Amino acid sequence: MIRIKVALGIAALILSTTSMAESQSEAVEYLQKQWAIDNYQLTEKAQKEGFEALIEQADQKISEYPNSAELYIWRGIINSTYAGAKGGLGALKYAKSAKADLEKALELDADALQGSAYTSLGTLYFNVPGWPIGFGDDDKAEALLKKALLINPEGIDPNYFYGDYLRSEKRYAEARDYMEKALQAKSRKDRPLADEGRRKEIRQALLDIEKRL
Repeated sequence: MIRIKVALGIAALILSTTSMAESQSEAVEYLQKQWAIDNYQLTEKAQKEGFEALIEQADQKISEYPNSAELYIWRGIINSTYAGAKGGLGALKYAKSAKADLEKALELDADALQGSAYTSLGTLYFNVPGWPIGFGDDDKAEALLKKALLINPEGIDPNYFYGDYLRSEKRYAEARDYMEKALQAKSRKDRPLADEGRRKEIRQALLDIEKRL
């Protein structure tokens, strides 16, 4: 009888762990899909309201799974994207929140989502103003973006964002190479809307780069 109870207890634990892992995965999938909708299909007021609601949802999901690097990455991405949409000094609050989330994700699992925390944090560093207004730092940005490329050298996002950094530094020939590599990246079956939107951004960036070469 004792052995049966122990066996049942272990089975219940396994089922509980499996269910939790699936629920956490579903939470991540929801955030990434909703982010793509807000970022690429909404504009102006509707987009800002969408991001505000999504930040609240990300807060709730992290309260349920406080050790999920993937959820911290996505809350960081949502906060940073909202900061870009919001603009002005009011955006700095969200940029700082994004920085804290991405740093937390690196502490938990630096390789999560193929090094996406490095990509997103590096992008923050070159888009946020430097001291005394913000924490922007181009050298840190490049170091982080290169780390992301080491983890995911063929990915669309690390190549695009490093290319975007190089474009901001007026290193246009190098920027073109990374943008073209990003454009050739394999499509992600679970992220068609994000890939479509990103490729539009890449093509626009390449047009701008060609004008400057």
